[in-house]
Amino acid sequence: MAARTTEARIKAIEDKIAKKQAEIENLEAQRQRLLHPVNMRTVLSKAKEAGLTAEQMAERLGLDI
Repeated sequence: MAARTTEARIKAIEDKIAKKQAEIENLEAQRQRLLHPVNMRTVLSKAKEAGLTAEQMAERLGLDI
């Protein structure tokens, strides 16, 4: 059985680190969604803060009202 080179062992560790960092980013995104849920009220208030009228919001949503 041939021993792995130091470079191969380092590469394997770096791959594991990258995988764990991706998992951490995913968990942090889930935490953000739980801490700051998006609901209709917040969407409408942000749209109003941006200066959109009800008609403009409906138009952007493709609604015929």
